[in-house]
Parts: sequence; C-alpha cells; structure tokens
Amino acid sequence: MVVGSDISRYPNTPKPTCRGYLHKRTQSAILKGWRKRWFVLKHNGYLHYYKHKKDEGKCRPLEVTKLEGAEIGVDTSLGKPFVFKCIPQAGNRIFYFCATSNQEMKRWLEAMDKAVHP
Repeated sequence: MVVGSDISRYPNTPKPTCRGYLHKRTQSAILKGWRKRWFVLKHNGYLHYYKHKKDEGKCRPLEVTKLEGAEIGVDTSLGKPFVFKCIPQAGNRIFYFCATSNQEMKRWLEAMDKAVHP
C-alpha cells in the first residue's frame, strides 16, 4: 500500500480523489458530539480518516471504510447545516459528517458518489 507521503517516490500512484477536514459525529458511550478529523478518499473507493492532517502517511488511519455500495446523502435530522451521512454496505454503522460550507459538502458528496458507484 502506498501512503500520501510516498507519492514523490512513486509518481505513478494516483492522488486521492478527495481529502480535507470534516467533522465526524461521535456516538461512543463516553464521548458524544463532533470531532474534527482529516479524511482521505482514495481512488480505490476506500475512505481513510486520521486525527490530524499531519498523520496521513505517518500513522495508520483511525479507520478505513469501503464506500462501494454505500448509501450516502444529505441529512437534515440533526438540525445542523452541511451534514451528510454515509451508510456502508458492510456493518451496521452510520457515519455522520459535517462540512464547513455547502460547496464543501457537495464536493465530498460528488466524490463519495463516484466511489459508491465505480
């Protein structure tokens, strides 16, 4: 597997489809709320996320999710603007993401939609 910082050594490696900070809803037993995380959507349809941008290529992702066949779309149930959700085919988890603007949300939804239907 080739990670972000190795791109200069492997110039033929495709760049990620989409990357940037999003807020991810946390629903663990202890923590509830929104956490800012660095997301990288790879050209192979896998969404990786890290605690910080600087962790990409240096640390293992906190989680990797396959988007192929997932259900994605805007979500208005949480009463916050620019929220969208992703329900991967595998597992019984729902990811809620919050972008900083409508334009940013659309950018992620378009990129994810391409990963969902390769």
